[in-house]
Amino acid sequence: MLCIALGAGCSSGGGSTPAAPPVPASTPSPNPTQALRSAIKNVIVIYQENWGFDALYGSFPGANGLANSAATVPQIDKLSGAPIATLPQPLINGVPDPNFAGVAGKPVQPYAALNYIQPSQLTGDMVHRFYQEQSQIDGGKMDKFMSWSDNPGLVFSTFDATNMPEGQLAAQYTLADNGFHSAFGGSFLNHQFLICACAPTFPGAPAGAVAMVDASGKQLTLDPSGRIVQDGAVTPDGFAVNTAFSANSPHPPAAAANLLPNQTNPTIGDRLSAANVSWKWYSGGWTAALAGSPDPYFQFHHQPFVYYASFAEGTPAKAAHLQDETNFLDDLRNGALPAVSFIKPIGQNNEHPGYTSLVAGQQHVASLVQAVQSSAYWKNAAIIITYDENGGRWDHVAPPAIDRWGPGTRVPFIVISPWAKRGFVDHTQYETVSILALIEKVYGVPALGTRDAAANPFANAFDLTQINPH
Repeated sequence: MLCIALGAGCSSGGGSTPAAPPVPASTPSPNPTQALRSAIKNVIVIYQENWGFDALYGSFPGANGLANSAATVPQIDKLSGAPIATLPQPLINGVPDPNFAGVAGKPVQPYAALNYIQPSQLTGDMVHRFYQEQSQIDGGKMDKFMSWSDNPGLVFSTFDATNMPEGQLAAQYTLADNGFHSAFGGSFLNHQFLICACAPTFPGAPAGAVAMVDASGKQLTLDPSGRIVQDGAVTPDGFAVNTAFSANSPHPPAAAANLLPNQTNPTIGDRLSAANVSWKWYSGGWTAALAGSPDPYFQFHHQPFVYYASFAEGTPAKAAHLQDETNFLDDLRNGALPAVSFIKPIGQNNEHPGYTSLVAGQQHVASLVQAVQSSAYWKNAAIIITYDENGGRWDHVAPPAIDRWGPGTRVPFIVISPWAKRGFVDHTQYETVSILALIEKVYGVPALGTRDAAANPFANAFDLTQINPH
C-alpha cells in the first residue's frame, strides 16, 4: 500500500489488511502523489443525511462497533448529574410513536429499531445542532446524548445496515470506522465544511438569531428548570452555525427577512476552477427550486455553494457548476462527467430520519454507484459515500478535539473504487474534510485552511500497487 498523504496523518491507521513489506533501501521510493493521480481521475462524493456509525454499522464484521460500547453507554442528567436508568417513549412529530410502544422503561442501552419498525418506514427526528452536540459529547464522555435531546428515547436506536445496499458495497470495498463529521451540529455547517472547511459569518445578525451561551462559550445558557434561554443560528461572535438561508436563490420565501449575506471565503470549487479542473454540484430537485417551484422535500440549506458571492445570481459559475442531479446521469452517459462530482440527493433519497426512509436512500445510492460502475469512468473513479452528521444519535467513540468547530460524532465513510482495498475495515482517523484533502491531493490544488491541510486523505483506503484492479 502506498501512503498517499504528504506529511498529513500518514499512518497505517490499522485495518484488516497486513502492511506491505518495506521497500528495500536500494529501490527508489515511489511517488505517492503521482501514483494517486495516475490511478484516480474522477472523484465522486455522495453526501447523505443524519446517521452515526454505531446507528448503522455497529454490528458490521470487523468494525469498532457496539460490542465495544459499554464504557460510554451510561447517561446522566444535564442539571443534576444523576444517572438516567431507563429509556422514555420515542416520539414522531412531537407525539409518542406507536411503533416504538415497547421501548419506554427499558434500560438505557443501544437497541435494534428493527424490533419495532422496518427500515422502509419513517422514524422520528431529533435535535442535531451546534451547541447541543457539544454538550452531548461532554468532553468525550458521550454521556449527555439523552439529556440534551428533544427525543431521548430514540438516541440509542440502531439499524443494522450490513446487508442493506450501502452495507453490501461497504463489505465489498472499504468501510472506514473512525471517521467523524467535521463540524458540531447539523446539516448547514457540515455542508459548509464539505466545500470550504470553514464556518460562514453573519455580521449584524438579528438579536433573535444569536444564541445565548454560558461562560465556556460551548453550552447554551439554561434557566433553573433546565430550559434553553435562547438558541440561535449565530454564535455571539458572528458565525453562522445552525440553519440559515442564503441571500441568493433558491431560498424559502418566508426567510427573506433574515438571510445570510454573500460569503467570500474560497471554496473547493474556486480552487478547482482556478486550476482548470472541471467540477459540478448535482442536487436533486435543483432545477425546480431555481425556477421557484421547489419540491416539498428540497432542502435549501443543503446547497452550500449558493451562499457564496462566486455563485450569486447571474454568475456564469452558478449555471456551469450548480446543476440538477438528473444531469449527473446524463453527463455519465454522454462522456461529459467532470473530474469532481458532488451528489446531493433530494429529501426522499437522502436517508434523513423524520421525512424519508433508510431503504429509499440506500437503494438510490446503490443505483448511482451501479451507474458509475457501468460507465467508461469506472476504471479511474473513486466514490466516497458518507453522511453530513449523526442526526442526534449516540455513538460510543469520542471524537478527537481539534478546534472550536469540531469534529462531531462518528459517521460512516465508504470508499468504492477499483483501487480501493477489498473487504477492508479501515481504522484510520478521517473526517468530512478528508474528502477535500483527497481532492486537493488528486488535482494538485492548495488546501483551503488548516483543517483540510491536516486531514488524512483516505490514505489507507486505497491499494495503488495493484497492476490491473479493474
